[in-house]
Amino acid sequence: MSETNDTSDTSDHVDATLRDAAETAIRQCMNLHAGESCAIITDDKRRPIGEALYEVASEVTDDVTIVRYPPGTQHGEEPPEPVAAAMRNTDVFLAPTTKSLSHTRARGNANDAGARGATLPGITEEVMLVGLDADYRAIKQHCDDVLAQVEDADEIRVTTPEGTDITFTPGDREWFADTGMVHEPGQFSNLPAGEVFVSPEDVNGTYVVDGTMMPYGLLTDGQQLRFEVEDGYVTSISDDEVREQVETAAEEVGQDAYNLAELGIGTNVGVDELVGSVLLDEKAAGTVHIAIGDDAGIGGDTDAPLHLDGILKEPTVYADGEEIELPKP
Repeated sequence: MSETNDTSDTSDHVDATLRDAAETAIRQCMNLHAGESCAIITDDKRRPIGEALYEVASEVTDDVTIVRYPPGTQHGEEPPEPVAAAMRNTDVFLAPTTKSLSHTRARGNANDAGARGATLPGITEEVMLVGLDADYRAIKQHCDDVLAQVEDADEIRVTTPEGTDITFTPGDREWFADTGMVHEPGQFSNLPAGEVFVSPEDVNGTYVVDGTMMPYGLLTDGQQLRFEVEDGYVTSISDDEVREQVETAAEEVGQDAYNLAELGIGTNVGVDELVGSVLLDEKAAGTVHIAIGDDAGIGGDTDAPLHLDGILKEPTVYADGEEIELPKP
């Protein structure tokens, strides 16, 4: 890990093409003010993005720090304690990292302590340019529209032409809107943003990922990953590579690794095609994503060392039997 408050070795190397995206993140999404403290959390593979955010933040406030550490090995893995402390002891944090910090206790504890923050897991320069070239006030409105259609439903059903037919029971779990507008203490978002999501109490059915999922990225034409779900747990995974990821996590936490963790609905109308980045593609308007593993950071009660999202194209979503209107690019 490295930490510095000196801009002299960063600004000369910042890619000018990232400045507009960094401006959107710092000024519009985070609404950073002079006098606030800001921590940029990054790793060795995402250094240019971290430095672009650092440069813009340093033009807003003098109290800005950049913390860099070696990339983690798994999404949801806890960062080193000095990194967690930097997130916790600041007003604003942004975390462009190779592996996601979204579903970590470090992120949750930072928000609980009053820091407002955004994670940018797996972000690339291409994704940053595409995903943050957007009007986040408009994205918030799309989130509000979708949320109004689903938040009071007892049952959500998703179908797709590729064979998905799965039913989610939110129960008492809260729906959340990831709008990208992080202006109040304790608020949190992914960036790029744009989704409405819930960690359901119960799930049954089949879903078929035909968009994006790690370790593959964007699936090839005809490639499909099929999952069977019963009583809230994945019982069958058609793909060997994905199954191995879940089995590895199960060696540590048992059945919790198979938890059906999340249903998300993309609302970012600025994303008009999938590019192979889970961070960006799960936000694409008109898509649905379903995740396995950890949900403790999004309203659930399962603590697992992975959170695997799979993006479904061309979904139809029903709330208590009524088809909802999805935003379109």
